Amino acid sequence: MVAVPHEIVDKHVPGFVAAARPNLADYAVDQAGFDWERARALLDGLPGGAGLNIAHEAVDRHAADPARRDRVALRLLAKDGTRTEVSYARLAERTNRFANVLAALGVQAGDVLAVLCGRELDLYVSVLGGLKHRCVVSPMFSAFGPEPIRARLELGRATVLVTTRALYERKVAALRDVLPALQHVLIIGDSDSAGTSALEPLLAAASDHYRIGATDPETPALLHFTSGTTGTPKGALHVHAAVVAHHITGRLVLDLHDDDVFLCTADPGWVTGTSYGIIAPLTCAVTAVVDEGELDPARWYGILADEAVSVWYTAPTAVRMLMKAGTDVDNIHRPRPRLRLAASVGEPLNPEAVVWGREVLGLPFHDNSWQTETGGIMVANYLSMPIRPGSMGRPVPGIDTAIVHCDDEGVPVLTSAGEGRRRPKMIARSGRRAPSWRPITMASASATSMPTRIACKVGEDNC
Repeated sequence: MVAVPHEIVDKHVPGFVAAARPNLADYAVDQAGFDWERARALLDGLPGGAGLNIAHEAVDRHAADPARRDRVALRLLAKDGTRTEVSYARLAERTNRFANVLAALGVQAGDVLAVLCGRELDLYVSVLGGLKHRCVVSPMFSAFGPEPIRARLELGRATVLVTTRALYERKVAALRDVLPALQHVLIIGDSDSAGTSALEPLLAAASDHYRIGATDPETPALLHFTSGTTGTPKGALHVHAAVVAHHITGRLVLDLHDDDVFLCTADPGWVTGTSYGIIAPLTCAVTAVVDEGELDPARWYGILADEAVSVWYTAPTAVRMLMKAGTDVDNIHRPRPRLRLAASVGEPLNPEAVVWGREVLGLPFHDNSWQTETGGIMVANYLSMPIRPGSMGRPVPGIDTAIVHCDDEGVPVLTSAGEGRRRPKMIARSGRRAPSWRPITMASASATSMPTRIACKVGEDNC
């Protein structure tokens, strides 16, 4: 049993040395002085003032920089132990080829591109190449069964699907008759199936030069779906301007520095795996470790040590599974000298898990909170601040939070965060002129503009 302190966890464990000054060093100062326009100015924008495109900020601007083009963007670890490194320059070339494949197929800007595969190179190439072509990219969890896949392809009106032959034949082929919008199925690799096209020959024939078209920051970019556990999954549409929030939260919450090696264990089929498994680390020009394998405690501990991971982002479920596995696990006691931040998101992180991280791994887990509709972290514990186990932390600079409850007559009452005794399951989903998020229910196809202050109703299941 892990003893849980009532107040603050001491982060200063024996042997721990901070690698760099935290990007958010003084919360009060950074929160008071935060400005979304200055956050936007940290990104380059498309050449010639042609707008803002996620893929340009994540890949192309680094590939054009002599100091960064040869830096490892993705380090892919296959289940069989094979290790593949992809530089920013190579990633730019392959995503250019993919964007040209889409153009040759007649795919238009605004068409929905769905991606259904495991954590392999061409998942990342398809997402980023699709964003270059200004498609609306919708990553899907490869473990879904046929019905959840059908629902998302149908609700999203997907025009293109990138998947593997095995997944297509097992989960999609029988659905083609009920998916009239689906015009192209691209099969990763050299072999195809009936009614599909092999992707690798198309990439080989395509040019590795591609010019991203003018992209208004409010152009739709990503379509994520909620889990659907309480009914039909709901779509949340995010625009290219969301990259501002992805980038700034990567810097302030995950404390990403240029020399970091980053591991996000979330699958890109869920919003965390896209926002913080693809976009945030690449916009910050770090090396992102991609593990094709599933959760295996010994494997994960080995990756943290072997890959010199410095920042690790995972989920409470995974942390609890590690706790359950105990300390008699291979690789758990190996040195991890570079690991300086462990963070978690997905559902509430129980206080025992925070303390267990400090006692067993040498540093506590930093909980943070957000949801599919926001697309980015809203509330967090920060590297520079003490942790109170069970607390989700403080709002990200630029985000206002509040709690909503109903009075005796059922009228919503807004309470500033910290004033009420009850704590909602999630906090606010937008902030001061936050430029990034527009939720949309695909069934009605009616987008709404994000207000400057919106909060969760206490006890709501979707909060």
